[in-house]
Amino acid sequence: MIKTLAKSIREYKFASILSPLFVSGEVVLECLIPFIITKLGESIEEESGLILWGTGAVLGVGQYALILVGISLLSLLCGALAGAFCAKASAGFAKNLRKDLYYKVQEFSFENIDKFSTPSLVTRMTTDVGNVQMSFMMIVRTAIRCPLMMIFSVVMAFVIGGNLAWIFVGVIPPLAVILFLLMRKAMPLFHRVFKKYDNLNESIQENIAGARVVKSYVREDFEKQKFDRAATDVQIDFTKAERILAWNQPVMQVFFYGVLSSVLFLGSYLIFKTTGLTVWSVSQLVVYGMQILMSLMMFSMVFAMIAMSLESARRICEILKEESTLHSPADPVYEVADGSIDFDDVSFKYSLAAEKNVLDDIDLHIRSGETIGIIGGTGSSKTSLVNLISRLYDATEGSVKVGGRDVREYDLEALRNQVAVVLQKNVLFSGTIKENLRWGNPDATDEELQEACRLAQADEFIQGFPEKYDTYIEQGGTNVSGGQKQRLCIARALLKKPKILILDDSTSAVDTHTDALIRKALHDYIPTTTKIIIAQRTSSVEDADRIVIMENGKIDAVGTHAELLGVNPIYTEVYTTQNKGGKAVSSLEEMGDLKEEGGEDDAS
Repeated sequence: MIKTLAKSIREYKFASILSPLFVSGEVVLECLIPFIITKLGESIEEESGLILWGTGAVLGVGQYALILVGISLLSLLCGALAGAFCAKASAGFAKNLRKDLYYKVQEFSFENIDKFSTPSLVTRMTTDVGNVQMSFMMIVRTAIRCPLMMIFSVVMAFVIGGNLAWIFVGVIPPLAVILFLLMRKAMPLFHRVFKKYDNLNESIQENIAGARVVKSYVREDFEKQKFDRAATDVQIDFTKAERILAWNQPVMQVFFYGVLSSVLFLGSYLIFKTTGLTVWSVSQLVVYGMQILMSLMMFSMVFAMIAMSLESARRICEILKEESTLHSPADPVYEVADGSIDFDDVSFKYSLAAEKNVLDDIDLHIRSGETIGIIGGTGSSKTSLVNLISRLYDATEGSVKVGGRDVREYDLEALRNQVAVVLQKNVLFSGTIKENLRWGNPDATDEELQEACRLAQADEFIQGFPEKYDTYIEQGGTNVSGGQKQRLCIARALLKKPKILILDDSTSAVDTHTDALIRKALHDYIPTTTKIIIAQRTSSVEDADRIVIMENGKIDAVGTHAELLGVNPIYTEVYTTQNKGGKAVSSLEEMGDLKEEGGEDDAS
């Protein structure tokens, strides 16, 4: 886990090394200060004001004072530099870690994404990275400082206090054991609480994403109660963990005052015994005792933070170590010959552990340039079928071919660049209309954008906006209607000029007249592109070269509108239900004739 996380330090290695070095310098200088104060005090008490120190050199009170000021300033400088490098290293590490997580998720296949929920991924990139960043900051600074401070303070305590310093040595092991036991008891609670964080974020995400549904069904109180339960679960576990960690302070206080009392009592006794121990020595022993115990207390806090972030680190490493289930082959094909598609005895299930296939024995062959309509009830696996074309998933059995070659032979990017998909759930990103359209072709000119929008019947409503193509689209496209969003997504797909275009129920929010105009534009503008139209309305697929009827993950029938109507019970029932009570426009030609005779209203 440490090796995995350490890869994200990268360009911040220098700062990560300098911070502990300056911390070490700060600790050494801080431990020297009480020693110098002791010598300064003892020199004041000497009748001559002079004292032999170390090599025997004679130093005056003023010299000790200057040394003390110099060491203090150096300690301050080392502390400031250590803090600056630590901040740079920890913030940079967190930036790289978030970037690595985000890039890794971008590489995931749909199967990988299905494994992790969206709220869980968000928690890992925010809360978990924040916890790991805090631990990293403590490791490169506080975790280095604490043991060094204990070691140097104990050494200096022996230098000025002799055997009296054994009090400090004796108190460290039992105190360390108690703190370790407290941390060990708190760790399982931290392990559990992060799973509940996912539930909390899921409640928030669902509520915000479905705000309109919540309000239309007046379910605000229910959502509040659901959020309250999730928040309470997190609060209960955190309270238990904090209650355990709260023992740190009183335990430290007991040991601190016990050590302080022992040092003062034994120190006073030894002073009266004229053993050479002075009041200044005893007073500075107390300072060293405080440094030792405070270091232990800080180390316990570091340990607590690391204990809490271990679960965060594990969750982050889960993402970083996850390998995409889809890869480009070692020697990939980069050119897609044409838009032909062949399903050869294809069966598919989303998980190998699943008992039942989503698709069974699919045998379908589509010629390049054909228009194929797909109709079926909810759950008939229409979307699952087309997801195999652009290799969003791999077939469990059989093979899917595009342009005469198995999709697993292609470079993933090359294949998907030739397959444009307009999803059932249309997604627009925050930015201008132009920026959203150029997802299809980053180099598209303004004229090409307008042409694609005219074909998708989007230009008219765009021209009605004050800013036209520079109109800003809010996150998720909340400031445009469902039909407008669908048409913008179709225009975006057209700009790719793909060999295969898949419309997954992507005209469900537009009226039948606009739907017919879009289909006619596609027929005229990209005649050589293979078009697959998944729809619930028979009017959307009547003009298709062939219509595929899906039922329970299998192909029930394939044929033209005329061949299926009155013969296939599923298609006949859907057609009859939808066209009861009104004349249907049965073809693009008929729609065009009506438009010429009576205008767009009659065609509609």
